[in-house]
Order: sequence, then structure tokens, then C-alpha cells
Amino acid sequence: MSHEAPEPGDPQAAAAPDGGESLRTVVVAVAANLAIAVAKAVAAMVTGSASLWAETAHSFADTGNEMLLFIGLRRSDRPSDRRHPFGYGQERWFWALLAAMGIFVVGGVLAIQEGIRSLLDPEPLESVWVGVAVLLVSVVLEAVSWRQAHKQLKAEAAAGNRTLATQLRRGSDPTAATVFLEDSAALVGLVLALAALGLHSWTGSAMWDAASSILIGLLLVLVAWQLAHRNKALLIDESAPDEIVDRLRTRILAHPWIAEAPEVTAVFVGPRQLLVSVRVVPTPAVAAAPTTQLLTQVTHLTSELEADPAITRADVVVVTPTPSA
Repeated sequence: MSHEAPEPGDPQAAAAPDGGESLRTVVVAVAANLAIAVAKAVAAMVTGSASLWAETAHSFADTGNEMLLFIGLRRSDRPSDRRHPFGYGQERWFWALLAAMGIFVVGGVLAIQEGIRSLLDPEPLESVWVGVAVLLVSVVLEAVSWRQAHKQLKAEAAAGNRTLATQLRRGSDPTAATVFLEDSAALVGLVLALAALGLHSWTGSAMWDAASSILIGLLLVLVAWQLAHRNKALLIDESAPDEIVDRLRTRILAHPWIAEAPEVTAVFVGPRQLLVSVRVVPTPAVAAAPTTQLLTQVTHLTSELEADPAITRADVVVVTPTPSA
């Protein structure tokens, strides 16, 4: 089963967020972005602003993308079965990858197209203050969603003794990272749209509004690439970070019957879920002892590793050193 477990050996395991935190982050984001999208759409129709149309597309894209994250959360939590012995944890990465594509196409590309259209066929703005009011309310709602995602990311980073930036680059759960980056881009986009409305109203030039729409689109393309790149890496069986592997090796070498652990590998099979493979060299005394004693030690080590909620399965192989000639 795909559990929301801390990474192996984390000294702050209790700080790792549970599945309810990811669900809460997605629900808050969906509610906030749906309300924002409707408000922006009304304001865009009233004002005719290209940047507001870009922001409307962005918010509807965010709402749809977060629904995809919700689907991924629900489907990834199914228990393992015969066809999927390591569970369904990778479902979350698949749906997050689709969400990244949604950001790229519905958010980024459409915003850039709208900006180019506005440059080629500029239109005067109407009821600018309606647009400003909607954007200011949107900033508040977006900040609520951003704060929830930021809170979850900080907890995950603390559980793994990482910085927030490292957690974004190397974390194995895409939920909070996707919402956080989407909302960060949205807040920057809102500031750009506000600036565009002000400059358009002040100068009378539609160039500012069009340029803002294109910048918003480029920002969303960048966010989409970052998210797609991360989820692609996880989907092709990315190994755990070095610090996790080092903690595993230290834990294994703490067993007195093990002389060396020449190979310790850990591959993500779901959010904070690892498939661990270990090759160990026993001490000469244990290697010379009856085979049943060695098998008992191997079974004990395997059971100990698999008792860790972050390890879905552990395979321990004993390697007998070849005597030197």
C-alpha cells in the first residue's frame, strides 16, 4: 500500500505530513482557484484586458490541474495486489505529469497567444477598477492556497533535513510542489496583470497589457517544464538521494555480523516509498558458521528494513568474498 511515510532513517519522522495534508492542500487549491477563475472571467469580459484573459485561462487550468492531483491522490492510495505488488504510488506521478501538461497548454500557450493577439489587434480597456478589484481579491485567495502548500512543503523538507529548494527538486511527492509552484506563478502573474492594468490606464497603450499576458505565459511554460521534468524522473525509477542511501548503509553496517555493504540501492516506487536492494559481505566468523545461522541473520535484517513504513520491499543478498590467490 502507498503510505504517506517519512523517508528511511529520518530523525524527524514524526514531522512528515500524512495523506490528509496532501488532500487538504489540493482541496484548498481547488476551492480558491475555482472562485478566482470565475471572478477573473467576469472581469476580463467587462474590461477586455488581455492579461486578465490570460489570468482567467491560468486559473481555470490550475483548477483542472488540481482535480488531476486529487485523482492521483485517490488512485495512488489503493492497496497492492497481484498485478501491482509494490502498490499504486506511481499513479500520483502520472497524474501530476498530466497536470504539468495542462499548465503548459491551457495556461502557458493560451496566455502567450492572447498576448500576441492583443499586440496585433489592441483594444482599449473599460472599467479598469473592476479588473483591479478582482485581481486584489484574487491575490488574497491565491495566498491562502499558497500558504497551505508552503506549510506542507516546509514540513516535508524538515522531515528530510532539507531546504525548501532541495525539497522542490528532490521530493518524491509532487502534490504540494505542484500546488506551490502553480500558486507562486499565479501570484507573480497577478502582480504583472495589476501592473499592466495600471500602465495601460496611465499611458493608454495596449502594449503593457499584451506584454504582461506574454510574460505570464512564459512563466507558466517554465513552471510546467520544471514539474514535468521532476515527474518524468520519478516515473523512470529515480534512485533516492544520497543522504537516504547513506543512512540505510549506516543502519545496515550497524549489524555486527556484516563486514561490508558494497551495494545499497534504493529506488522510488511511490511518494516516500522505496524498493531497497542490498548486497552484504558477512564477517569471516559468520561466513564459516552453519548456513542456517546466516539465513536467520538475513531474515532478521530483511524484516527490520521492511518494518520501516518508507520501505515497500527489501531484498538482501549475501556476497561471499572470493579468496585471494
